[in-house]
Amino acid sequence: MSRILLTHSPETLRNYYGARALAGLRALGEVRLHEGGEPLAGKALVAAAADCDLVVSYRQSPGEAVIFESLPRLVAFLRCAIDIRNVDVPAASRAGVLVTQASAGFVTSVTELVIGFMIDLSRRVTSHAVSYHAGEVPQAVMGRELRGSTLGVIGYGAIGRELARVAQAMGMRVLICDPYVSGIKSVALDELLSQADFVVPLAVANAETENLMEERQFGQMKQGAFFINVSRGNLVDEAALVRALDSGRIAGCALDVGRAPDQMPTPALAARADVIATPHAAGLTLPAIEHQSMETVAQAAKILKGRAPKGAVNAEHWTRKALLKK
Repeated sequence: MSRILLTHSPETLRNYYGARALAGLRALGEVRLHEGGEPLAGKALVAAAADCDLVVSYRQSPGEAVIFESLPRLVAFLRCAIDIRNVDVPAASRAGVLVTQASAGFVTSVTELVIGFMIDLSRRVTSHAVSYHAGEVPQAVMGRELRGSTLGVIGYGAIGRELARVAQAMGMRVLICDPYVSGIKSVALDELLSQADFVVPLAVANAETENLMEERQFGQMKQGAFFINVSRGNLVDEAALVRALDSGRIAGCALDVGRAPDQMPTPALAARADVIATPHAAGLTLPAIEHQSMETVAQAAKILKGRAPKGAVNAEHWTRKALLKK
């Protein structure tokens, strides 16, 4: 019987994997669960995965070289997320271990939160609620309608396309900046920043986009505009964002991500009165979570049959599939 390690802690197992996917894994073999509260990593992960054929990994469990070097029976390392930046794919390839990633199942979930953020920021929903919760009566202020406002989307991937579609259906004008996507009208970043009432960066986080939004870019934003980040904290120079808020250049911002551990918003920034923040929960809905967790079940089923599944990133180096025949 195949042995599978699921690295999710009890809490993340409930929120980020789910009972249906766990049952699916158990139908494929013996499933070993992580009972601790801290993310499994390094030697602790090696010990937990001893004699396992597959590791199904939560995003906080890194796929370090020691994992692939120390587990001779390991056939595949399945990441239950898109982001595999903390998986040493070259080391896995040298060891002949297959690495997989999940696809985006959170497009609708993230899009809906961005719409909610725009309404909250433009109508001061959170700040009014905070005042009432404190026993105070807030002063009514003039709000801004989304209809007729301009949304600037930086990065036109799956979420960017869906957000643009929904925003246009609501009567918003949408500007897109993505020089790498053909077939669309892409504007220059400075043009987008100078015209948008809401700026939403959705670019891929990599070396090129590190601090995509820094001093110069915040200075180019339209006076009184709002900034929303639900992508990655790496895209933002947070010190520059603080200065833009302090100066009144931008009227406020909403964050679901940041540079705190596990890509959470930075607490000091999230605590500001002109910031609304959520704990990296944009994709935390049952359909979104089940999309990725059930995908790992389907991947595991194919792998155990000796076939590279959709989402495999180094199939050409997968030599340990020969172990499945033994």
